[in-house]
Amino acid sequence: MFAKRIGPDPHANGAKSVGCQGCPDIWELDNGDFAVIGDDITGAAGQLPSSAGCGPDERIVRIPRATLVLAKPDIPDHV
Repeated sequence: MFAKRIGPDPHANGAKSVGCQGCPDIWELDNGDFAVIGDDITGAAGQLPSSAGCGPDERIVRIPRATLVLAKPDIPDHV
């Protein structure tokens, strides 16, 4: 299911976290979709713009800006 990490390993260069938890990460799945590991901020759904929504089976996940910016070279340009 998890095919390829997108961006650098969050533990690269000796970065540590307790039990490898609390490390934002982006993964490409074997079907081409993406999975994001980050802080669950679904409680802020009421602050979404009116054109956005979060369904009962969805979560809003925050990742640090650096995680996405560093992953940019690994993100495909085309669908």
